[in-house]
Amino acid sequence: MKKIGGGTMDLLQLRYFRTVARYEHMSRAADELHVSQPSLSRTVARLEAELGTPLFDREGRRIRLNQYGAVFLRHVERALSELDDGRRALREARGGGLGKVSVACETLLTIAGLLARFRAAFPRADVRLFQADAAEMERRLRAREVDFCVASQALTGPDLDSVELMREEVLLAVPLGHRLAGRESVTIAEIAEESFVATRPGNWQRALLDRLFAAEGRTPEVTCEGDEPGATQDLISAGLGIGLVPAMSHQVARQVGTHAPVAWTRVDAPDCHRVLTLVWRRGAHLSEAGRAFREFTTGRSLRSMLHPGLQ
Repeated sequence: MKKIGGGTMDLLQLRYFRTVARYEHMSRAADELHVSQPSLSRTVARLEAELGTPLFDREGRRIRLNQYGAVFLRHVERALSELDDGRRALREARGGGLGKVSVACETLLTIAGLLARFRAAFPRADVRLFQADAAEMERRLRAREVDFCVASQALTGPDLDSVELMREEVLLAVPLGHRLAGRESVTIAEIAEESFVATRPGNWQRALLDRLFAAEGRTPEVTCEGDEPGATQDLISAGLGIGLVPAMSHQVARQVGTHAPVAWTRVDAPDCHRVLTLVWRRGAHLSEAGRAFREFTTGRSLRSMLHPGLQ
């Protein structure tokens, strides 16, 4: 415990504060922490009294992290993260394995082949995988809930490092028999009135679609919206609309066949591509498994690892 302004600030107070700051809602924070709301409120109030500064603005039952709370939160996140890293390092030192590596990705299918190869090469590594959109991946990285993100959108921040793993063209997939089937390329204007199969806002496919249309002063008509980019081709094949699909999926379909046949065409628009990057937090503790994963991922051809059947 640490003395501050004549009071005693402990780790429990800091963890409680961090959770309340994340939710800006006492009831939700209390549910996650498995404590009563009155107890949580008293703990946060005691911390504010000891610091001599309010950390939240309160409007009735609503609370908002204020400018002082935001400043304090940055230091609390760093301090608690260092302690969590220390615990991980001790567990790894006591254990006989390589430790744990946690990875987040927008679509789990993207790195299935990569993880299969990694597990085969490092069977003693404990691998944890999470699905998340770009905003959730950034949050998980900063909270040290994951070691790496395999992202198809830019994750930015002064404390994040990244390396480009792969760049691929994104094609337009249309149902067989569609009026655009057989076309070599199409413009945004030619598909402006079409119905689109897309992912929800926050995912890379939706971000790319919205960006391409915004460049032409238009908004796409999304009539089928989901959370799993890997399902897009199946939905297009079922006739629910047209959509953007990475070129690698087209190449795999040609080589190994597919249960969801579609017709493919290029999009005549600048930067219609997907960039996969590996992102991690600079200076964060990495287990032996984490260090092996980074070296394994950045030192090989990701193309063949993502789709082992594609040569």
